[in-house]
Amino acid sequence: LIDKKIIGFLNRFWEVRQVPGLGILLVLVSLYFIGLIVSNILGRQIFNLIENVSKRIPFIKAIYSVGKQLSQSLSITNEENRAFKKAVLVNIDNTNLWAPAFVTGEIFNQITQEKLIMVLIPTAPTPASGFVFAVRPSQVIDPGWSVEECLKVLISVGIITPKEIQKR
Repeated sequence: LIDKKIIGFLNRFWEVRQVPGLGILLVLVSLYFIGLIVSNILGRQIFNLIENVSKRIPFIKAIYSVGKQLSQSLSITNEENRAFKKAVLVNIDNTNLWAPAFVTGEIFNQITQEKLIMVLIPTAPTPASGFVFAVRPSQVIDPGWSVEECLKVLISVGIITPKEIQKR
């Protein structure tokens, strides 16, 4: 039925041979391209409208901007371009206090001739803000957590935590 209707419609403009399934295939391809155009053009306009409205509401603005920054930095799949390379625990001031942190890069100290690790020690429950420190590798341990697991720890204010620190 669909083949006959579509081929009949197309025969008004061009001479089209009757091929079984061609009408259904043309309908599916047309729907795909219509969906692609609508989602890219109309979808962008809807997201821009939502973003503009959310930027005008004070409390929502803060939450939205943090969430957007976080999702953009975490969605990068290239390991070199990711904001957070891995999750670590940082020893605070050589005490028995360990803080969850994210490695953001490395730096070489030419004065002491040692490699330092740049870490972000976030403030809970908004991990997009915090303190950036350059620490020695001896002040850092790898708990074996993924970046996502460490984010859960921070956002839940320590309520959701991995069961153990794993050996690596």
